[in-house]
Amino acid sequence: MLMRTDPFRELDRMAQQAFGSVGTLARPAAMPIDAWRDGDTFHVELDLPGVDPGSIDVDVERNVLTVKAERRPASNERELIAAERPRGVFSRQLFLGDTLDTDGIVADYEHGVLRLRIPVAERAKPRKIEIGQHEQRQAISA
Repeated sequence: MLMRTDPFRELDRMAQQAFGSVGTLARPAAMPIDAWRDGDTFHVELDLPGVDPGSIDVDVERNVLTVKAERRPASNERELIAAERPRGVFSRQLFLGDTLDTDGIVADYEHGVLRLRIPVAERAKPRKIEIGQHEQRQAISA
């Protein structure tokens, strides 16, 4: 099970609409995600356009998956006419359920999208329980 926790997301969204802010160094804009389950694998995609793959860190500690990335500012030699794309450090945490195998996470980054594949743990997969039969039964005598 994948659980999302960002209680301030709605507050941030309203502040962005009210003040026109898309993120600051103190509280950068969130990484939009899509997440779904396909069979025995959870898939998570995070949009990180324009981010150097070398600046992306993915860590797991006690079922908390943390993604950090940085979009560096343009050089000071340029005269910016418009600067609407958020820059700085981005961070997102996902709380993973106990039914996921955090040791088997696979990540790749292509065309500005970080893709994570998280397998379901073997212990959480459905399994058949074999029912034993005893051929010899003893009669109970009174």
